[in-house]
Amino acid sequence: MFREIKPEELKDNAFELIGKEWLLVAASRDGKSNAMTASWGGVGVMWGKPVAFIVLRPQRYTKTFVDSADTFSLGVFPEECRRMMSYMGTVSGRDEDKIAKCGLTESLVEGAPVFEESRLTLVCRKLFAQPMEESSFLQKETVEKWYPEKDFHTLYIAEIEKVLVK
Repeated sequence: MFREIKPEELKDNAFELIGKEWLLVAASRDGKSNAMTASWGGVGVMWGKPVAFIVLRPQRYTKTFVDSADTFSLGVFPEECRRMMSYMGTVSGRDEDKIAKCGLTESLVEGAPVFEESRLTLVCRKLFAQPMEESSFLQKETVEKWYPEKDFHTLYIAEIEKVLVK
């Protein structure tokens, strides 16, 4: 069972959460949800609000859900869910219902999918979205290394509306 805390009460290290444990980005549209694993992003303060930022590549199916929804969730799962997190990051929801196949228990909070199996979930409301452009990169080697196909991410900044912890 989850309990709600304020974003300022989070004690987890953001570098560990995002870069090592990974996030499950999930959104719903038309009565269906989709999710994908992400290891890039961040949390902080923007426009006087607690925010999370994520980046999604244009070819990711989950991006179409995030684009059409007002809210999305960022779930953090215990280590025993590592195989599931890897699967969610490599198989497309276009091809199958990954959420059902992984046996995740879903409910909607503020319109965003929340999974009972997560240990921590941020429910976020979109504030900003902008595609990255090659001309904005100040270090060209970043483009060469991470964007050889020129499939630049879209940056999303979202207010953290709820923090749910086990």
